[in-house]
Parts: sequence; structure tokens; C-alpha cells
Amino acid sequence: MLQVITLPAQPQPATSAIVVLHGWGGTAEDAAQFTGMLKIPGAVKLMPRGLFQHPYNPDAQMWYDIPNIERFDFKVDLSDRSDLQRSRQVLRDWLTTLPQQTGVPLERTILGGFSQGGAMTIELGLDFPFAGLMSLSGYAHRPIAPVKNAPKLLMTHGLIDNVVPIAAARATRDASIKAGVEVESIEFPGMGHEISWEVLDRMQSFALKQLGLA
Repeated sequence: MLQVITLPAQPQPATSAIVVLHGWGGTAEDAAQFTGMLKIPGAVKLMPRGLFQHPYNPDAQMWYDIPNIERFDFKVDLSDRSDLQRSRQVLRDWLTTLPQQTGVPLERTILGGFSQGGAMTIELGLDFPFAGLMSLSGYAHRPIAPVKNAPKLLMTHGLIDNVVPIAAARATRDASIKAGVEVESIEFPGMGHEISWEVLDRMQSFALKQLGLA
């Protein structure tokens, strides 16, 4: 069963939803900490916990393992990994029932994630009628098939990211555009693998715009 941290909408009831997926070796609490800083009136914020325990940190989770991450080639197609397939199915089932849980339609919901969570966002989000997608320091698991009426995708990435190289983000951006996705891509000089204040500003402005609040 998927465990989820929920930050209630202020004011209630919720009129929109923000879902944020943490990265490899992160936690739902990490995602809640920065997502909670977003000021989106009426938004309920939901941060699911990864299904698998991180191999090096018993207090952290992941959506799938990345062996030898220091030497990992982000060009590799990961889609056949059994742990990724399990996470994809569980998240897909949960997202399908989300409107019944929150009272918010998917058209008023934004899905985002950091790093591995950003990759899961691209993996899942193009198949749903979300208001928008946010891939923060993320990448794609596999080639992106052509899509119609896909949600707009915000991509943010640091130019000195030493975990997910900027080349992986640029390849994902280009593949997304080629597949028919509208992409807003921002690269930050001097930023590594992180959620900076500048990224939070971009997240907030994107969410407000896509939800018709700006």
C-alpha cells in the first residue's frame, strides 16, 4: 500500500492538488519540506513514499534501484526493471483514484518530482490529463513516444549537477519536444543536484499559471 504525506489545503476544501515524488535515497518528508513552501491557494499537497528501501540508507526510500550510480549511464533504457515496473503500476493505480480521494479532478492536479521522482513524473504523467508536470533535476527512463494533448512540462536543472548530468536533461527536453510535449526548460548556472530558491520560484509560478491562478 502506498504511504502518502498530505498537507491539507489552506483554505479548505481543496480546489487543486500538487503531487511531488522524491528522489533516489530521498524521503516523502524531504519532498514535503520543499513542497510545503509553495504558496498555492486551495492546493492539497501529496508526497508519496517510495516503495523500496534505499540500499545505503535505511531511513530513505527509492522507486527503483540504480546500481553503481557514480558510473551510471543515463542513456540506458530502464523500463524493463521489475522494481520500476512495480512502482509505475502502484503509482498509476493511485493517481487514477486520486480525484476520489481529494475531490480534485486530474485537470486541476500537477504532478512533479525531483531526480528519480522527476523521471517517474515523465514516465507516468504524459498518460494523464494533468494541469502540468514538473521534472526537477530529472531525466527519462526510455525513449519518449509521440503523444497528443500532453500536459505542459517544466524542467529545471543545474549546470553543475554531478548526479544527473545536464546532458541527460537536455536529451530528455529534446525528446519530449519531438514527441509533441510543450516544454519550459530552465538551466541554472552554479546549481548542482538540488532544489534551490530559484527552482521553488519557478515551481510556484508554473503551478499558478497552469492552474489559472496567475
